[in-house]
Amino acid sequence: MTQYLLSIYQPDGDPPPPEVLDPLMRELDRLNDDLRAEDAWVFGAGLHPPHTATVLRAADDGVLTTDGPFVEGREHLGGFTVIEAADLDEALRWGRRLAEVTTLPIEVRPLHG
Repeated sequence: MTQYLLSIYQPDGDPPPPEVLDPLMRELDRLNDDLRAEDAWVFGAGLHPPHTATVLRAADDGVLTTDGPFVEGREHLGGFTVIEAADLDEALRWGRRLAEVTTLPIEVRPLHG
């Protein structure tokens, strides 16, 4: 089995209102339950907004520390799930379900090792 990272990209700005977010989160919980039932679940988490990030960058005289995200853009990494799948097709099946549930872009990428 290979592990895959399912990255969830979301637009910058405030989260949707509860009447939109709450049903989505219930569907996400169902998807996570399905992942666990099929022994595909490894780990997953949502992230705080990009402004809470700190970037560390090696420099000639030490490490430069800057506040804010590494990449500036209109979208950001909002969360992720790590799964185990037999192959890319199976990982893409889970990624499609995640995209349907969240209505957000999902990047599927295999992990080394």
